[in-house]
Amino acid sequence: MDFKTRLVELRHDSGLSQSKLAEKTGLSYSIIQKWEIGEREPTGYSLIVLSKFFGVPTDYLLGLVD
Repeated sequence: MDFKTRLVELRHDSGLSQSKLAEKTGLSYSIIQKWEIGEREPTGYSLIVLSKFFGVPTDYLLGLVD
């Protein structure tokens, strides 16, 4: 599974819209949209923010571990 699939899955499991995720993490709504459609890849900082928010390792977000 790739990053965009994991992000959508985690966001849906948490019951969050893209805008709510942006609000809660301080990340840009537009960048979350671009990640989810595969237009952009996350920065190291963004991966850490998402990892802490969802309580999963960065390797999980990147699809390196299950």
